[in-house]
Amino acid sequence: MMRSLTILLLASTALATSAAADDLRDYATDMFQPLPSTIPAVADNPVTDEKIELGKMLFFDPRVSLSGVFSCYSCHNLTTGGDDNLETSVGHGWQKGPRNAPTVLNAVLNEAQFWDGRAEDLKAQAKGPVQAGVEMANTPENVEVMLNSMPQYVSLFETAFPGEDAPTNFDNMAKAIEAFEATLLTPAPFDSWLNGDDTALTAKAREGLGLFLDLGCVSCHSGVNVGGHGYYPFGLIEKPGADVLPEGDKGRFAVTETVDDEYVFRAAPLRNVSLTAPYFHSGKVWDLKVAVQIMAESQLGEELSDEDATSIVAFLDSLTGEMPEITLPVLPAETADTPRPKQDALP
Repeated sequence: MMRSLTILLLASTALATSAAADDLRDYATDMFQPLPSTIPAVADNPVTDEKIELGKMLFFDPRVSLSGVFSCYSCHNLTTGGDDNLETSVGHGWQKGPRNAPTVLNAVLNEAQFWDGRAEDLKAQAKGPVQAGVEMANTPENVEVMLNSMPQYVSLFETAFPGEDAPTNFDNMAKAIEAFEATLLTPAPFDSWLNGDDTALTAKAREGLGLFLDLGCVSCHSGVNVGGHGYYPFGLIEKPGADVLPEGDKGRFAVTETVDDEYVFRAAPLRNVSLTAPYFHSGKVWDLKVAVQIMAESQLGEELSDEDATSIVAFLDSLTGEMPEITLPVLPAETADTPRPKQDALP
């Protein structure tokens, strides 16, 4: 009798645990989606193998910058989480940029690019750093001269953009980079769990996911990229100090010039967040648990215990995904017509 009762109790506990797990997954699948199994389509730019290969070359090519020093890869290092792990990026003439570099991993899934959403997609984003004086400090005209000076690039552009007159141009450079970046998807344990694998998340990660949902973190960080869409005030309940939220950077206000958009930023995507310290647009916080506690207090008015913050970090760790295998490209050779590197920014 006692043995039978024990078996019944264990079975009841197992059923309750299974039901709780199913409830958590049902709740989570209402808020999140797993990564797509194929490369996402991008607007006005069909992704082809030829564009991907050309875009990979351009992503790694420092000659896109005026100095010949900086490439897209400089700020978006694919071996360190898709960013540069600096407070703010270093660019032309070793100037420091104004904001922390977002990760390029899974960025194709964002609603818009940059912290203030000023670029509608990755091809628009690719053009910005090339022309920014504190980043690559170049011009579209100079980039086109560089690309057209190398017969191999000209041939690759003709193959990637068939039927176009003079396809080796700045716009197509950005489209090729976008095509390559669309491949940078990182499937994670959380995706396996969303797809039904109960063993993919630890008990601590499931506990953290429950807190993430119940506290309301999901109101900003949801969807396939666990964020990357929507614009929210940083300091919805309590504004952080100037050490975290610099007064001079008013966020989306610089784009819209609307008072309501002061200190408003696009919600950060949280995939691979465990790899992308330091945090926030200011890059002032290096510890992910501290960042979680700051967000809970400033956005939700919640003071998280150390234990709860640790659980949420365990969930965020489950968003660390597997990098696609990338072979470094051998870049086209320069010719006598290739512009020489310059240290001074163009007027």
